[in-house]
Amino acid sequence: MTPAHVEVRGLTLAFGEVVVQRDISFAIRRGEVFVIMGDSGCGKSTLMRHMIGLNRPAAGDVLYDGREMWAVDEEERELFKKRFGVLYQSAALFSSMTLEENVSLALIEHGGLEWTEAREVAQLKLALVGLAGFEEYYPSEISGGMRKRAGLARAMALDPEILYFDEPSAGLDPLTSRRLDDLILELRDSAGTTVVLVTHELPSIFELGDNAVFLDAERKTMIAQGKPNELKESADPKVRAFMSRGRL
Repeated sequence: MTPAHVEVRGLTLAFGEVVVQRDISFAIRRGEVFVIMGDSGCGKSTLMRHMIGLNRPAAGDVLYDGREMWAVDEEERELFKKRFGVLYQSAALFSSMTLEENVSLALIEHGGLEWTEAREVAQLKLALVGLAGFEEYYPSEISGGMRKRAGLARAMALDPEILYFDEPSAGLDPLTSRRLDDLILELRDSAGTTVVLVTHELPSIFELGDNAVFLDAERKTMIAQGKPNELKESADPKVRAFMSRGRL
């Protein structure tokens, strides 16, 4: 039996004695858009940070194609990290660099390309997210939606198997948010990329999500998982209220 592309197994997230979430387990299939959702402060972004190797779990592990990430040494764990790209909530672009330089940096540092080659690839990635002609602009010179797309171009720089998105629609107007959702689907469909999406935005959850998990801040664990449309009829009233914006 082929293992899941990504599997979270018995994960407990904690900072010292303070437990954020416990006993988190789910599997993500290759080419799937998987949504991590829940109320603000429930630990969605914290879970993502554990999945991409930035925070060590208090218990449990994250598996990629059946291989445990936290059971190996730091050098081998760095190889895991090269398999995915990340778009952070703020886009996390370097303000002193142009868009082209921001994308090229990842290609030079982690892809081993020379500057000339990196620039060519960076231009291609920026074009793929609709930013052709903006290569020499600085982050401060473009809109928030364009910064998110530039961040996506950088996350895509090394052609990752898995893309992680942390609240990609935060701070965007509905039209720009919809365009970003469409772009995510295009990337998934054209490259077969597995997508992990941290969000509380219902339009994105229903438009993009193949499967989802719901984290609860009070109970400090996952209280539902399944297809977003099915979770509208969840047995848990808190999940139903979230999925219907409280209109039950």
